[in-house]
Amino acid sequence: MRSIWNGAISFGLVSIPIKLVNATESRSVSFRQIHVEDGGRIRYRKVCELDGEEIGQAEIGKAYEDADGTMIPITDEDLAALPLPTAKTIEIVAFVPAGDIDPLQMDAAYYLSANGVPAAKPYTLLREALKRSDKVAVAKYALRGRERLGMLRVVDDVIAMHGLLWPDEIRAPEGVAPETPVTVREAELDLADALMATLGEVDITTLHDDYREAVEEMIAAKAAGGEGVAPPEPGEEGTGGQVIDLMAALEKSVRDAKEARGEPAEVTDIKSRPAKRTGAKKAAAKRTAAKKAPAKETAAKEAPAKGTAAKEAPAKGTAAKKSTARKQQPAKKQAAKKQTAAARKSASGKRSA
Repeated sequence: MRSIWNGAISFGLVSIPIKLVNATESRSVSFRQIHVEDGGRIRYRKVCELDGEEIGQAEIGKAYEDADGTMIPITDEDLAALPLPTAKTIEIVAFVPAGDIDPLQMDAAYYLSANGVPAAKPYTLLREALKRSDKVAVAKYALRGRERLGMLRVVDDVIAMHGLLWPDEIRAPEGVAPETPVTVREAELDLADALMATLGEVDITTLHDDYREAVEEMIAAKAAGGEGVAPPEPGEEGTGGQVIDLMAALEKSVRDAKEARGEPAEVTDIKSRPAKRTGAKKAAAKRTAAKKAPAKETAAKEAPAKGTAAKEAPAKGTAAKKSTARKQQPAKKQAAKKQTAAARKSASGKRSA
């Protein structure tokens, strides 16, 4: 692969000569602009606006346009003379966990190749250190007239570098999220979870560009004198902006995904599952339980009182009996005195006889 930049990696006091190689390539089908009437190709010519003449690439330089429209010429020598350590060096500034890098910052990807035999040892050292630390290196480098941010990581046995956007180049997602309040039900989340579990994982290397293949087939058909490919049948298009039954769409998606995987296409009826208490329902249940608690406590307190009353009932009966016995004691004493007096008279009569 052809290198697009030569320089070095600065790893502390260690310098590693490297070559920068593009790690990606575009496979998209490209088109030319033509004149519809006769099929003639439309070309762009670079013309000087002062004299109206077409200019070749060798005669074209660059300049900075000032606020008043003045052009300030800038040469390659001017840029090369800038006092930047990153002009020809990828300067590593830190090592961080890969999770600290926001995927939104990811830009172009490159392979870093050791440039020459002496570079093999320090290159391998940095590669193995990255592997063992399970981290990525954050670096600064200059390419195509500007300083950039990069992330170095290991891919197989090669150090790869991802260009990163500067943090201030990431736009805040203001006004992007739905502004209308939306409530998602537990049943809908359950079906979404079921769909995610059914779709499962995928080997990303098996995915391919269906659109590109369709375009290539259409071009081949037209080149052979045909009319291209047949348009899709009605009903194959997506729902677009139509309002859909979300539950029905989720259930059908789960069934379709299961059928595609050769699994039974039955979908558990979410409505028949025990309803999960939401936060509002749980709070209401707690309030009801709190109201019932004092009543239970009062009943519990009253129960011993009733038991005590039951115990006191026999005591009251005993007191009544004692009172009756006290009232009957004088009558008994009088009867006993009368009997004693009668007995004495009888005994006195017998002695007189």
